[in-house]
Amino acid sequence: MATFLFDGPEDAGVTILLAHGAGAPMDSAGMTKLAATLAGAGFRVARFEFAYMAARREGHRRPPPKAETLIPEYRAAMAALGARGKLIIGGKSMGGRVASMVADELHAEGAIAGLLCLGYPFHPMGKPDSLRTAHLATLRTPTLIVQGTRDAFGTREEVATYTLSKQIELLWLEDGDHDLKPRKSLSGFSAQDHLNTLGAQVAAWARRIQ
Repeated sequence: MATFLFDGPEDAGVTILLAHGAGAPMDSAGMTKLAATLAGAGFRVARFEFAYMAARREGHRRPPPKAETLIPEYRAAMAALGARGKLIIGGKSMGGRVASMVADELHAEGAIAGLLCLGYPFHPMGKPDSLRTAHLATLRTPTLIVQGTRDAFGTREEVATYTLSKQIELLWLEDGDHDLKPRKSLSGFSAQDHLNTLGAQVAAWARRIQ
């Protein structure tokens, strides 16, 4: 049974289920800031961990498994959550990638309203030709991908060359890295500036897809 961390109002009209990235747990500083930002925008946010990450808390160091093997765990977490009202699924990096693999089935069932990916890993670091985009070309679920323009897993210039579904909207955060953080001295933006933009734009997007 999945264990959840909750943020935001219990009576929110929209719940966002978030999975973590490959290397950081659900209560990492980055995930906590993202959850707080979305909660501040009026969402009920539920974070959960895949089993390999939860095992690390008990001292069992396991490498991240292949993303597709985590699909059953994501579906089980969604079922255990039992969200009322509108549900958006997603996650940070690998967590969002796993969510993207189950989104169309769940959307067709009427179980979710949309997909939110925070820093999508379009390709492994240093391997720009090993794309993880095949299923994104035909995605039917309303999707928002929030990406830093200098993300090492998919820069703005790289992503512009990909074939992506028209259901996918991209929110580009100037000079953001894979954690969406900019270099303020070069970009003029702070990490908080980008979090503020993220919260406002996710809220606007969620209203459009309802």
